[in-house]
Formats: sequence, structure tokens, C-alpha cells
Amino acid sequence: MVQVSRQARAVSRLAFLVSAAIAALSPAAAQQAALATLPLSAFAQIPFIEDPSLSPDGKRLAGLFGIDGHQIIAITDLFDTSAKRIMLNVPDGTEAAWIRWVNNDNIIVALYALLPAPDGKRIYVSRLLAVNRISGKYTKLAWDLAGQNAAEVLRVPGAGSAEILLAAQDSIYAEDGYWPSVYRVNVETARKSKILTGQAGIFEWAADSSGTVRTGVGYRDDLRRFRLVYRASERSGIFRTIDAADTRKRETLMRPFLFLPGTDHALALHDDASGRSGVFEVDLLTQKDVRTVYAASNADGEVDGPILSDDGNTLLGVTTLGIGSGYRWVDPAIAELQAQLDKAVGNARARILSFNEDRSKMLVSVTSPDTPGLLYYYDTAGGKMHLVAKINDAIGSQHLSPVKLVHYTARDGTPIEAVLTLPLGADPRKLAFVMLPHGGPWANDGLYYDYWAQFLASRGYAVLQPNFRGSTGYGTDFLRKGEGQLGLAMQDDLSDGVRWAVDQGIADPARVCIVGGSYGGYAAMWGIAKDPALYRCAISIAGVSSLSSEVNDFGHFLMGGKFKDDWRRMTPDFPAVSPLNAVARITTPLLLIHGKKDVTVDPSQSSRMFAKMQQAGKTVEFISRPLADHHFTREADRTTLLGAMETFLAKYNPAIVSKGTSR
Repeated sequence: MVQVSRQARAVSRLAFLVSAAIAALSPAAAQQAALATLPLSAFAQIPFIEDPSLSPDGKRLAGLFGIDGHQIIAITDLFDTSAKRIMLNVPDGTEAAWIRWVNNDNIIVALYALLPAPDGKRIYVSRLLAVNRISGKYTKLAWDLAGQNAAEVLRVPGAGSAEILLAAQDSIYAEDGYWPSVYRVNVETARKSKILTGQAGIFEWAADSSGTVRTGVGYRDDLRRFRLVYRASERSGIFRTIDAADTRKRETLMRPFLFLPGTDHALALHDDASGRSGVFEVDLLTQKDVRTVYAASNADGEVDGPILSDDGNTLLGVTTLGIGSGYRWVDPAIAELQAQLDKAVGNARARILSFNEDRSKMLVSVTSPDTPGLLYYYDTAGGKMHLVAKINDAIGSQHLSPVKLVHYTARDGTPIEAVLTLPLGADPRKLAFVMLPHGGPWANDGLYYDYWAQFLASRGYAVLQPNFRGSTGYGTDFLRKGEGQLGLAMQDDLSDGVRWAVDQGIADPARVCIVGGSYGGYAAMWGIAKDPALYRCAISIAGVSSLSSEVNDFGHFLMGGKFKDDWRRMTPDFPAVSPLNAVARITTPLLLIHGKKDVTVDPSQSSRMFAKMQQAGKTVEFISRPLADHHFTREADRTTLLGAMETFLAKYNPAIVSKGTSR
């Protein structure tokens, strides 16, 4: 554990080094350079690294690296340039969900894919890969099992161990091996031993710091009921039900994530009486809160999940959702360090992304909403800050278009917070305007770098990203305001944002388009059907055109009924708010863009909309990318995406841009 006194000795040195390191992020230093329009390729460049993770000894970095225009799994030495760099392509047809170190020589990578089941439905399947940094070889872990999910890691012991605890299914059929068992798996040899046999109805397990499985979560889809089973120790043997929840009654189940040794207490995440999420110490036998460990403030947004030490034994902090989304530290030493980082970077944001085992070394990103940012390595021993990389070397530390928070009131009085990006150097009056709703819809936009918004602003457009009702980050009440309002008040919140921008003099009412991805793509299509006079054009990227009880028509085995209930709460009539059924009302041009490798939204959602628009004689264009996924993680696909957006908007909603625009 890094002691507070040790941190304090390095703080003054840190403040100086960080201040010097981010000097390039000063708007005064970069203003003139950023005024020149950047080429499209600069915005299309994929990040140098995503999901960076520091090895236990603090010497190596693993993550998803942007190499030659696409993402690869890689391990690199931070200081020894002669050391072998390990690089592995993400297996075709899969996406990487996360990367984690097991010990100094091995990482594990969670993969998921959308595959056909015997009944013809498509289901999400997850698996683990282990990658050894010495040999460079990868090992498939529990791929011999025939179940749907086999990537639920319960525990990584640390201290050099090569064994993990893994919960995995062995069948997709409920009568045989469907309910996950728990295995001890060696990541170097792939040898596994079953330590707990699956129990009927239990689909999720949790273990304590000793590796003992302590709780399980059960579910019955016909009743929409969850239950929590618990045992005090392995010797006590039998699990007994200690909590239950009926989702039809809006009840939620307690989910312990850290068990306190020698007690029946655990830390759990749930809402308080005001509807704000927090972390609480809970007596598992009585289900009563013993104390509040962390309560979210309005500035925090909502608590999304815990941040644990590498060995899983200590709560370090929490992740939060909302405009100020990020990390909030419970550990006092890290909280002090974060405060000093915040002071040092001024208007930028410093985020500690990963620690080594004793938390004396860490990865720190320094970013702001108008620049992709920089990645640093910080060693508390000497207070030294080392630049690891520019997240986007084509943009570097240039400040691009300014970003700020704005607020407006929807027609029914609901307050809406939004992110506004204005073209750098432009007179902010009567600009060509792009409404850019986020995906989800259970998500939010915040004050962070968004390459779509910055690209559009660089081409002369004002961009508004509202957190409409139903967005996360504003508490349960605001989230539930979206229920029954999909395509109705949720869409009106967007239209009211356009009208606000017009009233403020920012937007030219004759030059407004709506652009979005995923749910935002749905909102773009529905926007030109519901309010055709408001928009000159629309762009839907991987959007949903035909809503159903499962929205994307992807099969769910375990909680299909619950998912249907969740979506039924969003609208009483799916066909009535589906763009595919409202083509006759569309009078404005529509551009559809979709990747055939999308495992989140079925590509047919766009192809069917294209066909229906063509049949109706509407103005429509469709770009189908054969290798693109839902997030357009290949640089070639991002280049096509941004180029198509630029061309389409220039044709149907032209903006005045500075001379010298190039690609």
C-alpha cells in the first residue's frame, strides 16, 4: 500500500512535472495551430491504446493498441526498447471486452461474439484467451466447454499465481450443464479443476479473498424473480437464500462484490432512499446497511461500479456515470494524489487508469473535451512523470473546437443537460447545426473527447449532444422518465434542443440535420419521421429501424422475459415508433451506414430501411462496410464513415468551412 506520507513527499515534484508535461495542452499555445482545418485522416485515426493495463511489477503495458489502422492485443515493455513486443490480432468475428494481468508474465483477454444457436437464433458467446509475454503464445481457456458464457472471472489471486477462478457454462441446454460451475484454471497450461458444480437456477457466482465461493445469484424467467444465496464459509456447505427481488415490482437484488474477512458483512452497490446509487457495508444475514462507504453527490452523477485492488481485497474507489463521469477514490492516499493531479492539470482532466501491484506506479491520462489527450507513466518513488504516448499523434496536444455544458428545458418542464461543441474561431451565430444524440439509450454524453463531434465542428457545424430523459447519470427518477416515452417525449427532448439552439441564435433553423449511432441512429431516423420539417437530412450509423421486444432481434436464453419487460416499459407500441413503419412520413434525405461485423445491432436493421426507402421513392443512401464492427474500430472504416458524413452533410446541409480543407 502506498502510504499518504510517501505520496506527500512526491506531490510538489509531481505538480511541477505534470504542469510542465501538459504545457502543450494550453489553449494559448495551440490556438493558432488548431485554427487550420485538420485533414479527415487525423480524426479517423484510431487511439494509440484503449483499456491500458499496467503489469504487477509496473514495467510493462498491455492493452488494445492501434497498429496499422486496426486494434490488436499487445504487450510492450515501458523502458526496455530492445524487449520483445507481443502482438496478437483479435480473433476474427470477435470483439475484445477487457484485458487484465494475472501475473508479470500473463494477461487474460475476454472475447465475445454473436453466433447462431441450434434453434436458429443468434446468441452472445464469451470466452477467455491467455497471452504469455515471454513466448508470445496464446492459450484458450475452457474453450472445450460447450456453454454460452465462459469468461466470468471471479478472482485473480495475484502474488505471482498463474491460477484464476472462472465461472463457465458447459451447455446451452438447461437440463445438462447450463448453470455455470466454478473452475480453478491455470492460465499457462489451461488445466482446470472444478471446485463448485453448477446449481439449478444459479447463473452468477462471487468469491471472497480466500477463493471461497460465498454467494450466487439465481433467476426464474417465468416469475421474473431473482434470489441471492449465501454461505458463511466452504465448511458450511449449503447455500441458503438470504434475499429475493421481483423485477415486476421494481425490486432490486443486493449484489455483494467484496466480502469482509471473518464476518458476514460485505460491500454492495445499491440505491439510497433518494434514488442515488452508492456503496454500503451490508450485513448479509439481515440485509441491513451497516455504514455508507461512498455516497454519490449530484456532481458525481451515479455510481456505476467498484474499483478494486488487483487482488480483489480492497475497495480503492468507484466509477461514476454522468457529465463528470470518471473515478472517485475511497482510498485516502490515492484520493490525495488525485487532488494534486487535478490541481496540476488545471482545466484538463487527469485520470489514473491503472496501478501496479503495490500502487507505487500508475498510468495517468491527461485529457480535455477538445483534445484526444496524452498518456503518462508516474512513479511515486521519485515523483517522475514519463510521457508514454499521444493518444492521437495526428492531432497531438492541439486544442480543437471548444466544448461546454448547456442547459435547456423540455416542453413539459423537464430540465435537460447537454454538451455543445462550437467550431473553433467561428462566429457562434446562425451556424449550420447537427443534433447528435447518444446511443443506449441507457447511456450519457459528457465532457470528454468525442471524435465525431470534433470532426463535425471542424467542418463548421455546431453540435449539440443532449442527455435526454432516460439517460444515465442523473439518478433513477430521471432514468425512469424515459419509460413509455421511447419515440415520444425522449424524441421531443431532442427537438426541443434544436429549438433552444435556434432561440439562442446559435443554430440556423434552415440548416439542421440529425446524426447518431446505435440508439442515436434510431433517433436520427425517427426524428425525420416524427418532425420532418425540423431537419434537412439525417444520418443513421448502426441504427435500429424496426423495434421489437428484444429491439435487435438477438436471442436471449436466460433473461429473455426480463429484457422484454424492460423494453416494453419504454414504449407501449413498438411498431408505432419504428422508423421502418413511418417511411411514408419521411421527406428528407437519409444516409445509412452499417458494418457487417456488428454484433450489437443487426446489420439488417439498416438494409431493410434502405430497401423500404427505395421502394417508396425516398432519397436514401446506404454504405455497408464488410469488416466494420459496431464501434468502427478499424481506421479504414472510420475514414469511410467520416468521409460519407462530410460529403452527405455538405450536399444537404452545407456549412461554411475554412479554406484548405483536405482529407
